[in-house]
Amino acid sequence: MNSTSTQFIPSRRMGIYDPIHEMAMWGDFKGNNFLETSPPMILEVETNLDNQSEDTSHGTVGTSHKFDQESSKPDKVKRRLAQNREAARKSRLRKKAYVQQLENSKLRLIQLEQELDRTRKQGMYNGGLDSSQLSYSAPINAGIATFTIAYEHWVEEQNRQILELKNALNSEIGDVALRILVDAGIEHYFNLFSMKATAAKADVLYVMSGLWKTPAERFFLWIGGFRPSELLKILLPHLEPLSEQQRPDVYNLRQSCQQAEDALSQGMEKLHHILDETIAAGQLGEGNYLPQISAAMDQLEALVRFVGQADHLRQVTLQQISRILTTRQAARGILALGDHLQRIRTLSTIWSSRSTEAA
Repeated sequence: MNSTSTQFIPSRRMGIYDPIHEMAMWGDFKGNNFLETSPPMILEVETNLDNQSEDTSHGTVGTSHKFDQESSKPDKVKRRLAQNREAARKSRLRKKAYVQQLENSKLRLIQLEQELDRTRKQGMYNGGLDSSQLSYSAPINAGIATFTIAYEHWVEEQNRQILELKNALNSEIGDVALRILVDAGIEHYFNLFSMKATAAKADVLYVMSGLWKTPAERFFLWIGGFRPSELLKILLPHLEPLSEQQRPDVYNLRQSCQQAEDALSQGMEKLHHILDETIAAGQLGEGNYLPQISAAMDQLEALVRFVGQADHLRQVTLQQISRILTTRQAARGILALGDHLQRIRTLSTIWSSRSTEAA
């Protein structure tokens, strides 16, 4: 992979760095642009399998010839084809169930909003809350509530995928069927990035703060998620043995990630400085600071772009490491990533229980 040094180009509007521009200048990776988005490979097996079951109206001779070819295949190949068909069928069913689960979550969200609205009104009338108390109560954000529920389902689905991938690696499953599971795991992370992009538009400070994660996860948070270069460092022992070609490719990928992370981090520091100056502008204590707050609100819109750029870097990293590795190495990597996140969540749960018992 050819890697060029990252250049920091200030934004004309805000004077902050625009790392997504620098990320586009990284150069090619194995003949492909580093930011190139490759389509999922999940449907490739299904298409090949569907082509084997064409309409018999093409003629009895052709049909008989297909049956002869099918019967001549070794039993091991037949079993592998059957496993691939079953894996593809289960993948479609899981996706359908996941979408239905999200639809049910939206209905529960609407009911929850209605109940909270009634409770708040009842407290206002019966509890004698004045306007100053109500002004500090957090508003109900439908977009964030939807994201929180969807993320809980995302974690449940990830735990299920981890178990399925672990069982597959311990079995004699073929590489084609295993690739379906790998692509499904990567696509699952892409779904999370898409969900976060929508949530960031609703309340970017909520996403940036990591309130949708456990306390231990927030401790490792970097711009709303994991740091890609650190992720590669954690996964590397689980990818061994690497070939002579793979090792420099993984190293160069990590170096490129660090360059983009540095650009984003410097942009965030610049934004913090600008926000401090904007809020503190004028005479402190004068009472009327709405102009400064209005200007700060405009500056905060840049955070949405930072979250999007950070998730884009995470997505590109997952795509590229998947291209570098073999199917079984990629499967072990996805399994190790999911297991690592599970351990952090478990750490948070045990720590919270310990704190409660100590109190």
